[in-house]
Amino acid sequence: MTDPQDEALWRNRFIAIQLARIGGTILVLIALLFWQGDVFIEGGTPYAIPFVFVGLAISFWAPLHLARKWRTPREP
Repeated sequence: MTDPQDEALWRNRFIAIQLARIGGTILVLIALLFWQGDVFIEGGTPYAIPFVFVGLAISFWAPLHLARKWRTPREP
């Protein structure tokens, strides 16, 4: 049997990794709307381009960073 606290810890870590991916993707989509769309500012704005790259970096590298941080150490 596994410990319920361990299961809750791993479930919460999994949720955190998925939220990092989803948050980065949402940032990219909102930045694209600012950049190309007329939703918020008519004609769009080029100032949103850096936010696209920040959102991509978050959605790709944040889950990797979290997984490495929480990796189980090897047994000697």
